[in-house]
Amino acid sequence: MLRTAGTNCDWETAAAWEKAGAIAERIHVNRIAERPGLLHEFQILTIPGGFSYGDDVAAGAVFANELEQRFGEELYRFRDAGKLVLGICNGFQVLVRTGLLPGIGNGERVATLDGNDSGKFEDRWTYLMVDGARCAFTQGMEGTVYFPVAHGEGRFVTSTPEILEALQEGDQIAFRYADKNGKPANGRYPLNPNGSQGDVAGICDPTGRILGMMPHPERHYLALQHPSWTREGLKEEGDGLAVFRSGVRYASQL
Repeated sequence: MLRTAGTNCDWETAAAWEKAGAIAERIHVNRIAERPGLLHEFQILTIPGGFSYGDDVAAGAVFANELEQRFGEELYRFRDAGKLVLGICNGFQVLVRTGLLPGIGNGERVATLDGNDSGKFEDRWTYLMVDGARCAFTQGMEGTVYFPVAHGEGRFVTSTPEILEALQEGDQIAFRYADKNGKPANGRYPLNPNGSQGDVAGICDPTGRILGMMPHPERHYLALQHPSWTREGLKEEGDGLAVFRSGVRYASQL
């Protein structure tokens, strides 16, 4: 769990990983800078949500630049070793701005996460359709899940329509915004809370081992976190736990 100034979802994310059976460790970016080899002692790298460096330039931009400049080579070695990477909200923004996602286009940055169409910070619960079978973090998941979003820059945009088509054809779109019945939001607000192209809420790279998503699965890994559980009944577990369990299952085979 890589954190820095402004990261504020690391404790919840660590708790979700541990609930799923992992041993989670919160590590400050300075520890990796001091000893880059430390990164390779782990099987899963997670960049949790928050507001790294206050999002002063653009969401995730400063953190992404820091990762590239201070230990970019180690980061790519981690990826090439077949290990897993998960970026949630601000972490998704970081992965896109480093170019690790979507991972097509010869390393060029062909996508971004721009300001919400609503022009405001969106803090609401959203229904998501589990879409991509390629992703290591969604194995065994199907139908719809219910996760909250909390971001000001979550609108997924590609540089050309062809890039979005390539992501669709490559089965790289892991989650899409939807209604409660699992039908596509088709850009309708607030079902699609930010105006993302193609209702994209999360994507993976071509290997399926790197996932970035704007909604927060760690905020619904317990059934008690559901906002309507007292009216609708308490399920055995929160929808988000499946994301972390899938990651643990995959990593256990490494």
